[in-house]
Amino acid sequence: MAFVAAGNILLEYCIGGAAVARAWTSYFATLLNHQPSDFRIHAPALSPHYSELDPIAVVVITLICALAVLSTKGSSRFNYLLSILHLAVVAFIIVAGLTKADTSNMRDFAPFGARGIFAASAVLFFAYIGFDAVSTMAEETRNPARDIPVGLVGSMAVTTALYCVLAVTLCLMQPYGAIDKDAPFSVAFADRGMDWAKYVVAFGALKGMTTVLLVSAVGQARYLTHIARTHMMPPWLARVHPRTGTPVNATVVMLFATAVIAFFTDLGILANLLSISTLFIFMLVAVALLVRRYYVTGETTAANRNKLVACIAAILATSVATATCWGLNVDGWVPYAVTVPAWLASTVCLWALVPQARTPKLWGAPLVPWLPSASIAINIFLLGSIDAKSFERFGIWSAALLVYYLFVGLHASYDEAKAIAAEARAGKVEDGDAGQVAPPTNGK
Repeated sequence: MAFVAAGNILLEYCIGGAAVARAWTSYFATLLNHQPSDFRIHAPALSPHYSELDPIAVVVITLICALAVLSTKGSSRFNYLLSILHLAVVAFIIVAGLTKADTSNMRDFAPFGARGIFAASAVLFFAYIGFDAVSTMAEETRNPARDIPVGLVGSMAVTTALYCVLAVTLCLMQPYGAIDKDAPFSVAFADRGMDWAKYVVAFGALKGMTTVLLVSAVGQARYLTHIARTHMMPPWLARVHPRTGTPVNATVVMLFATAVIAFFTDLGILANLLSISTLFIFMLVAVALLVRRYYVTGETTAANRNKLVACIAAILATSVATATCWGLNVDGWVPYAVTVPAWLASTVCLWALVPQARTPKLWGAPLVPWLPSASIAINIFLLGSIDAKSFERFGIWSAALLVYYLFVGLHASYDEAKAIAAEARAGKVEDGDAGQVAPPTNGK
């Protein structure tokens, strides 16, 4: 389960980086007074979703790779300066955009109804990847127990608020049907007679997306490094350069994969596949939180373990049932009147019948099991709004992960664990730990 989760985290970072790199090209084109797709090369011989080749995205990813492998501290300082500049541009977009607001654009407030809202939420969910990259920097943080939770919660709160304000600003500037899918704010300012502002917006967008790519490059390389240390992936990916202190091999491999995807793949396909992977990972994290709080090996009784498994299985089953009804467009409220109370009953049983086995020392998610159970239900529900083709691609990727795990990763990590255990035993013998060494017999 952990390997499948790790593989999907790597997938979401590759696809997320590719999506941002292609968007980078679109805004770069608007900065130079071109249409967003002018700098892409059309290859009619390829499938329609893979025929818009994007060499600029590859160049951008290559430059980000070079910066990421040179120095973590240098990358952090560069990222810090870009973030300050980007916040200034965001403030400009909000203020200048609201001066061109037209409230009549909001009259048809939800043109596609609840289904449109949930479908859009599922697709844009990838906008929330990257926050978890903060956790990969624990080894390079002075006080990770305090700084990482503060960084995660604080950055997510600020970003969510900015997302909402920017969405409102954009929809007040233009009718939803006229919003450009590649460079929305630049085109919106141009259509409202503020041609000069589109250059500021495009420049700020490029800065912001460069920051995203840099954070993604640093985070995804460290994910791969941690996985490679267990030999689940080739161990040479875990090597850290002695001079720069960065995982060069992992950084280059991940960004090479990102560049290949960015060169070929349409943004729509990237967004759907990325959202499935992200929703799946967030759901697994919520399940893992329940397991960690309620189960400790050697301490939790068999009865409590079995109740925990039954409750989690019930939460998952009722969440899947609700999402299935929604995805199949089942009419009426009767199915939901069964599945939603069943989910609630499953969570109540977990809360009332299974004692928590572990308490966080410093930071911990509140409202357990209610918050993780709700997270499971919401993530699975949003998965029900994504198209079938994206699920097919996700299934192929997951199957490939399992094949690699069963035939390569499992055996390599098992052999490594045995070697580490043997070294530990040998070290105890050399240190004269008599408690770990059998007493001599027959004079030997």
